[in-house]
Amino acid sequence: MKNRKIIILILFLSMGFASVAQGATPPPPIPPPPPGLPIDERLMVLFTLAFSFGVYKAYKISKKLVS
Repeated sequence: MKNRKIIILILFLSMGFASVAQGATPPPPIPPPPPGLPIDERLMVLFTLAFSFGVYKAYKISKKLVS
């Protein structure tokens, strides 16, 4: 009789540990980070500066070749 009480006690205690040991649902994935540099607003300024720099470099190279 005493062995039966001990076995029942062990079973109930182990059920408690088993229910605590079950994992929780995984957390939702994190959202992607924001973009590094928003260039949408000043795109025409960027193109104008790039074109101006290209013209400047082409002028310098052509001037260097002529002299």
